[in-house]
Amino acid sequence: MKKIVVKKRHSIRKSQGQDLLLRLTEQIGTSSDLFRADMIEVLETNADVSLYMVHKKPLLMDTGDWTFPTLKGAVQCPFPERRVTVDAGAIPYVMNGADIMRPGIVAITDDVKANEPVQIVDERHGKPLAIGIALFDAPAMRASTAGKMVKMFHHVGDEIWNLEI
Repeated sequence: MKKIVVKKRHSIRKSQGQDLLLRLTEQIGTSSDLFRADMIEVLETNADVSLYMVHKKPLLMDTGDWTFPTLKGAVQCPFPERRVTVDAGAIPYVMNGADIMRPGIVAITDDVKANEPVQIVDERHGKPLAIGIALFDAPAMRASTAGKMVKMFHHVGDEIWNLEI
């Protein structure tokens, strides 16, 4: 991803906010209530992803195909859905933006679906480390013993994480 430049920032209509939260509910269920706010702002940027400010922080992102919390959103408002848990050995690689390989995965929630976003969390504390796109459904991931399972989308230190507003 190239450096993200914020061109404009403005609040969205209440109906647009409801649509956004409805799309978020499709991904993470009732946990979407954690991201409810009186005012949601959209950041117009040069990126392929739309960023939404909730409580003046970029907590949500939308690609057009899906809406999901950013990594800051997952850290600030932890939710139990869509989790791929990695062991301690995988953490340094995840922090550098590496894709998630099967040997590093210790747990997968049942709601993980192929081509949908997931949060990658550490085994010890359950803290979100990154957001990725699952390449397989949960049963297929569990059945596999090797190979790439999650493609990295957003991690600590990337352009979305370091966005200055």
